[in-house]
Amino acid sequence: MHESGGENQGGGCERLDAARNRRLLLGTALGIVAEQGADALTMDDLARRAGVGKGTVFRRFGSRAGLMQALLDHAQRDFQESYMSGPAPLGPGAPPLERLHAFGMARIQAVEITGELRRAADVAGPGSYRHPVRRLELAHLTMLLSAVPEVRDPELSAYQLEAFLEAGLLLHLHRGAGMSLERIIDGWVGLVSSVVGAAGDDPPRRINV
Repeated sequence: MHESGGENQGGGCERLDAARNRRLLLGTALGIVAEQGADALTMDDLARRAGVGKGTVFRRFGSRAGLMQALLDHAQRDFQESYMSGPAPLGPGAPPLERLHAFGMARIQAVEITGELRRAADVAGPGSYRHPVRRLELAHLTMLLSAVPEVRDPELSAYQLEAFLEAGLLLHLHRGAGMSLERIIDGWVGLVSSVVGAAGDDPPRRINV
């Protein structure tokens, strides 16, 4: 019995160590992306910055693509919880138009990190609409638009709105074209208003993410 208990305890310690290593690696990788962009993130640099062996990184994520997907999942988890069950206006409890505004604002405000990750993980472009992250967001937008009587085709309108929030476009507008996040957010608000026919509504309040 004693030997069995020792094995279980050791297994538990190993799982805790693995979880700590995963958090360390993901946190370090997000720091690299925030500082230098997703293209600068390599398995070698991550191992060096995190103080672990390169083999540890590959065992944990398999490949750079696997690392990018894990990073995206990590970064997106809080956002998904926020718009599905978090406080209003991003989460339930606010009118659908206000939630639409808040959804786009949150995506735009987080473009420096999550935009980089979405682009690097191929959650962008015409071939990525079957990606689980994008499918969930399209379903959410469709649900909100379905609650607005003026919207004739909620599903098609959801694709129109999602196209504006495509990571490559947002990064180009902000970095390539030099547009401020405030200007891009104003563009989002105007697009939502045109899609739902609510241009005369009061401007939405800003949210912080």
